[in-house]
Amino acid sequence: MGNEEHQHLAQTEQRKNEHIDIVLHEDVSGEGMTTGLEKYTLIHNALPEVSFEDISLATTFLDKQVKTPFLISSMTGGTQRAWEINRTLAQVAEKRGWAMGLGSVRAAIENKEVRYSFKLRSVAPTIPIIANMGAVQLNYGYGVEECLTAVKVTHADALVLHLNTMQEVFQPEGDLNFSHLLPKIENVVRQVDVPVGVKEVGWGINADVASRLKEIGIAFIDVAGAGGTSWSQVEKYRATSPVMKEVAQTFASWGNPTAECITDIHQEHPHLPIIASGGIRNGLEAAKCLALGAQTVGYGRSILRDASVSVEALEQRLQKIELECRIAMFGVGVSSIVELQKGTSIKKV
Repeated sequence: MGNEEHQHLAQTEQRKNEHIDIVLHEDVSGEGMTTGLEKYTLIHNALPEVSFEDISLATTFLDKQVKTPFLISSMTGGTQRAWEINRTLAQVAEKRGWAMGLGSVRAAIENKEVRYSFKLRSVAPTIPIIANMGAVQLNYGYGVEECLTAVKVTHADALVLHLNTMQEVFQPEGDLNFSHLLPKIENVVRQVDVPVGVKEVGWGINADVASRLKEIGIAFIDVAGAGGTSWSQVEKYRATSPVMKEVAQTFASWGNPTAECITDIHQEHPHLPIIASGGIRNGLEAAKCLALGAQTVGYGRSILRDASVSVEALEQRLQKIELECRIAMFGVGVSSIVELQKGTSIKKV
């Protein structure tokens, strides 16, 4: 390995550790932007005709039976610190029955020495695990072979390709060629032998983009809408240029709100599996997302701090989310996720 490659790998590790520190310790929420979930209310049912003890969060995800409709969203990997966080996340996800998304596996493709940080089957043998790769890398030498490697290294049940234009444009080392990606994504969909989905990273996927992705056979869409972490704000803290810092601040309110993404896509494509993520903080908001048409609900930064503290802190947080969702279901008078997803228990306010 040459000096240039060593330097590149070191820079990648530094960037990932910086991202963890910034997300944990800085205010990186979008400004003047919400998830839009506050515009909806679940309809209280004073006579639910159900027993609270019978309310179940069990559902299916990626054709697997799972205990909950919840997902730990893609966050990190590729460093020792990331491995420690991922191990905690996977351990608790396995115990609670949550699916788990991995951070970008690109680091493991480029450097075999960090593959250990993505290998979680030893602590999470049964839950759905989703490998993750930046779609833009398909314009920078990556293809089906690298995607297959990502799935193989992680023993994943699915692969998600993330779209992060606004992060890359503010990232000092960003990859900016997003041209002609759709046919390359289609090629991956056709040749990778696990379900392939597409996700945003915090600015949302609208119905038009979802339609184009559905046409090429995408198996699921993670909307990752605005209202939570803004990666332009994250990259603002890494920017070396005063001008770029100011420009990043200009875009602090950019994006499509999470609730809007869910409703628009579900209206156009009622049978397309949707993962609702982007600023989801609790189980009540999850219940709203499910009632609006999501199949699964993802949590990222809102649980990262607990994961960095201890297994016990994270498990308590996940238990809280589950209980809040079950209480919301009790409040509207449904005992199953399927009933909640019918959408009859929610209205716009």
